Amino acid sequence: MSYYADFEKALEIGRPPNIVELFPHSRALLVSGKVIDRAMIAKGKAMTIAANGRSHLIIRGALKAAQRARSAIIIEIARSEGGAAAYCGVNYWNIARQVDALCNQLGITVPVAIHADHYGIKSMDDIPFAQQEIPSVIDAGITSIAIDASHMPDDQNLLASIELAKQVPAWAGFETEVGEIKGTQGLSSSEEALFLIQGLNAHDVFPDWIALNNGTTHGIEASAQGIQVELTAEIHKALERYGVSGAQHGTSGNNSDRLRAIAGMTNSTKANVATALQMISWGLVVNDYGNASMDADGNFIKVKGEGVSEELWQEMRAYADAQGWKKGDYKKLNLAFENKILGQPRSIRERMARRVEDFVYTLLTEVFNAGDTAHYGVECILDAGSYDVGPKVGRIESIDEWTPEKIQTKAAALDTDKGPEGDFDD
Repeated sequence: MSYYADFEKALEIGRPPNIVELFPHSRALLVSGKVIDRAMIAKGKAMTIAANGRSHLIIRGALKAAQRARSAIIIEIARSEGGAAAYCGVNYWNIARQVDALCNQLGITVPVAIHADHYGIKSMDDIPFAQQEIPSVIDAGITSIAIDASHMPDDQNLLASIELAKQVPAWAGFETEVGEIKGTQGLSSSEEALFLIQGLNAHDVFPDWIALNNGTTHGIEASAQGIQVELTAEIHKALERYGVSGAQHGTSGNNSDRLRAIAGMTNSTKANVATALQMISWGLVVNDYGNASMDADGNFIKVKGEGVSEELWQEMRAYADAQGWKKGDYKKLNLAFENKILGQPRSIRERMARRVEDFVYTLLTEVFNAGDTAHYGVECILDAGSYDVGPKVGRIESIDEWTPEKIQTKAAALDTDKGPEGDFDD
């Protein structure tokens, strides 16, 4: 059968229940995050972009790039970006609607997952509200979620993840995290990663991805050190029995060669890109590390005739200056200026999306090895005969060895360095 015949069948059976309810007549193949992970595994040594859709035009450009590359893709928004205290106009509750509308408008025929990234839990007191809110984002069309309790001690991270996994449908993509993303300090270890994955496995929680602190940071990265590939490969090797793939965070601070190494030498299938896409869409100069370049005065360099209009960029800069924002705070301009950006002439909106498209296409095809993975995602659905493709592994660990009391005892015996305290959200 042709891809498009298979696509039609996948449309019938591959869209999860929340997507079918929200968009009963849609021709967008919005799928579980599990499908995207399996597509990358099927190709081998491939990872796709998880594009943080901080604006409507970023989502548009990323989807067009995926279609052009024939690549399965993830569109995501983090809790800091799109949660209750959002700094973006795109949020947990409207992102699926925007993606579905764009897929139908643009004729997108590749599998797309909608991921709620970094659903952060800072203390056990956050759990009751999260138990209420997580079902609401599933209702709004989220098909994959990252429960991130890595800010807490290991035992609390595991216990919170076990509890909140109950709010996530079994068919949905699931990401967990060990070692808060904070650069070269507090690096993750195989010991603490195994602790988290084994404890989840004992409680019938089978993550599709694990995110590590493997040397990256969120946002603008001044250092070129970036991802520690050997450490990542070592941890992934220790976890192979449990079928968990890697989710690479902080990619905007890493050059193409290092990202190729992550795709080729580790089990990573998902690579988050946020800050770079924001800067590219605005028309700023971005270097090989995905960071916006600065002039001699420490200001961002705007390319004339690219991104937002020159007048709007000056207005955005003036607004940031009036707020006393540093360069890392420019992300907050997304919420303040989304409507003004969308109110620009069509030609400017199109060039913004096109700049994102070209950047994402290059990542997918020349760096991440994700080109031509769409058909693997469709085949995954057809092989399963369902939107629910199931876990990669079943229970291996005994639940009797992972009671709350034994979890606390095991955690106390871990020799880990969590690094400095602070707010490392992006």
